[in-house]
Amino acid sequence: MRSVVVRRSPVHGKGVFALRTIKAGERILEYKGEVTMWDRAVKRYQRDGRADGHTFFFGLSDGRVIDGERGGNSARWLNHACVPNCETVEEGQRVFVIAAADISTGDELFIDYQLSVEGRRTEAVRAAYRCLCGAAGCRGSMLGHARKTARSERQPGRR
Repeated sequence: MRSVVVRRSPVHGKGVFALRTIKAGERILEYKGEVTMWDRAVKRYQRDGRADGHTFFFGLSDGRVIDGERGGNSARWLNHACVPNCETVEEGQRVFVIAAADISTGDELFIDYQLSVEGRRTEAVRAAYRCLCGAAGCRGSMLGHARKTARSERQPGRR
């Protein structure tokens, strides 16, 4: 029996919704797609003329990426929430979505994207990654917390 369905989301575009009650700790689905190098995935994305900033990339800890647009499944439609009801667990080059809390039938499933960007987080960058989850604990961004660098790693003349 299927446990999720993809349909229009009130948060953003499409989303993944529970077809049955899902218990905390339950493995729900795998994030599938082509495992490739970041530079290859980004070049392909740019070559395909995508300019909306929307991707189906899931970064792996070994520096590669799962490109959900290539052979992906329902997991690519998981939306971001600052207080998610799911989490992801990486096992080798596979990523699984696990319920972080009990999820009721009909609820949308969310993960915390914890995105990172290179360079300064300007107003334009923050606007591009604005969060729409509406949760009480919303941090207002799909970006993860900025990494603080050690003094020796900082650019000369910057604080």
